[in-house]
Amino acid sequence: MILLQAQNVARRFGAETLFEHVHLEVQSNARVALVGRNGIGKSTLLKIIIDQNPPDEGQVITSKGVSVGYLSQDTGLDSQHTIFAEMLTVFADLRQMEQQMHQLEAQLGDRELLADEEAYQQALKRYEQLQHTFTERNGYGYEAEIRNVLHGFGFDADYYEHRVSDLSGGQKSRLALAKLLLEKHDLLILDEPTNHLDIDTLTWLEGYLQGYAGALLIVSHDQYFLDKVATEVYDLSQHTTRHYNGNYTRYREQKAANLEQEWKAYEKQQAEIAKLQDFVDKNIVRASTTKRAQSRRKQLEKIVRIERPQNDNKTVRFSFTADKQSGNEVLTVAHAAVGYGDTTLADPIDLQVKRHEAIAITGPNGVGKSTLLKSILGQIPFLKGAAQFGTGVDVGYYDQEQENLHNNKSVLGEIWDEHPTMPEVNIRRILGSFLFTGSDVEKSVSSLSGGERAQLMLVKLAMNHNNFLILDEPTNHLDIDSKEVLEEALRNYDGTILFVSHDRYFMNNLATLTVELSRAGTATYLGNYDYYLDKKDEKEAIAAENAPAAVAATSAAPSTDQQHYQLNKEQQKQARKLQREVTALEEKLDELDLQDQQLQLAMTQPDTLQDPAKLNELQQQLEAVHQQQETVENQWEQQSLALEEIHTES
Repeated sequence: MILLQAQNVARRFGAETLFEHVHLEVQSNARVALVGRNGIGKSTLLKIIIDQNPPDEGQVITSKGVSVGYLSQDTGLDSQHTIFAEMLTVFADLRQMEQQMHQLEAQLGDRELLADEEAYQQALKRYEQLQHTFTERNGYGYEAEIRNVLHGFGFDADYYEHRVSDLSGGQKSRLALAKLLLEKHDLLILDEPTNHLDIDTLTWLEGYLQGYAGALLIVSHDQYFLDKVATEVYDLSQHTTRHYNGNYTRYREQKAANLEQEWKAYEKQQAEIAKLQDFVDKNIVRASTTKRAQSRRKQLEKIVRIERPQNDNKTVRFSFTADKQSGNEVLTVAHAAVGYGDTTLADPIDLQVKRHEAIAITGPNGVGKSTLLKSILGQIPFLKGAAQFGTGVDVGYYDQEQENLHNNKSVLGEIWDEHPTMPEVNIRRILGSFLFTGSDVEKSVSSLSGGERAQLMLVKLAMNHNNFLILDEPTNHLDIDSKEVLEEALRNYDGTILFVSHDRYFMNNLATLTVELSRAGTATYLGNYDYYLDKKDEKEAIAAENAPAAVAATSAAPSTDQQHYQLNKEQQKQARKLQREVTALEEKLDELDLQDQQLQLAMTQPDTLQDPAKLNELQQQLEAVHQQQETVENQWEQQSLALEEIHTES
């Protein structure tokens, strides 16, 4: 079933066409990604699709009765409710149904109603219908569903009573998405849903969306996320859309293959046209060949010309080069610790960087990844240990906070002041390759967007020709095309790279090693991000199987690394045990909910209502179930909090 169709949609601003001839279709259970560079009109198209703005041409058709949920970029939930109370508003109809059931239960026990058989049967029928609908719509499990989604977004029980209005902007954005998921729309339209999410939350969201019952239309700059969720892609480029089947990686492969075929067809036709034109030019004036030349000219006139293939011309173009080569040993950090004052974020840290390696540092938020980079650079002192650079190492640094940009300077001045001997025309040419053209170079740095500031930072970095690049979240604020150009430039770079990133696609395509940073220090994996995940899962599985033997082996003569490995392993073992207990308690709660439902139904039966002794017995059983529910809910809350503490520590 087709849920939504955009047919021949266009948006124009005066004489300028943003896009036209746009066709897009979303079917039931579809997983659709809409991609394109910044400024191409993706968010504008979504607003047309949700009927927030009308198209200049064409139409959008939504099937009758289809429920559409929309999340705009950086939308934050605005409410005076507590977090849990706000999520309960999603289930207002179920809660009202629950109240109606309780009212009917009371009526069914009323003696006057019992005396009126017809009225009693009508009330009982109404009660049974309500209860059937209530059960079918997960009326006995919606609170557990709320807890699950809130946990996925990092809101555990200790957050439930916090007011939404007291949360940070990022937390409000996460909560807006959580509420939207609970609303269970037929079609979810999400504009940059991965903003403000760390890797753990992204992983949870990917799993949730993969199992989502409705359809999805997603705009995102997170290619890894799109690879996991999307099964078809609409590419908005050259002012229109083109459809591809498959995930994001498959789309890139198909697009590259299509472009190659288009070039081949174009070049073949151009060669044919040139050959025909050459014959005409040489033979049209010769009597013996003029008829053949006229025939060739008619052939030329009949040819349907293939347009020259084009990519979007507004794409960053640059490369990194090193003026000199470093020694083989680029950086050594041994038995170090990072943090602030009396607060240790990670210890011990051991890091060995060799020439031409590209090392990704990953780990949860707040563990000190950026702090480690700044400590290596000497901006923040190590709590213990030190960083030792090798021979001939020349370091370039990309700071995600962009503190080395000067807001009072122009774009041109920002570069020229660091390279005063370089001719202005050369600086303008370099800035042009980063999309700063014409009067753009006179813009104040303070007026630049996040993406433009990131591009200016890359200009500065590329012009220094360092042989060791230390990069802190270099893909932040970049659109997909710019990220892939950066990725290609770094892959072709004849130097060494150490970088922190939350961009899993970027890590996968660039990293030769992955270093996990945690409270217990560093662990090195000899591959990219997917390799790191596989090996980590493998290590956890082996640890679970061989826990007693491993404990005995490490207790004999543990080294520092072994001690921390053992600590991690014990935490993982405890986490698995707690997770099993939490799952068992949730199953017990479901079982008790069912008992509660069955007892309440039994108490409304005519023969029960006419038997006070039986009614009293059932009431006692119901009270016992309620006491059990309260006990199990308290146990669930305690075990869930303990589990969350372990995840936070690790």
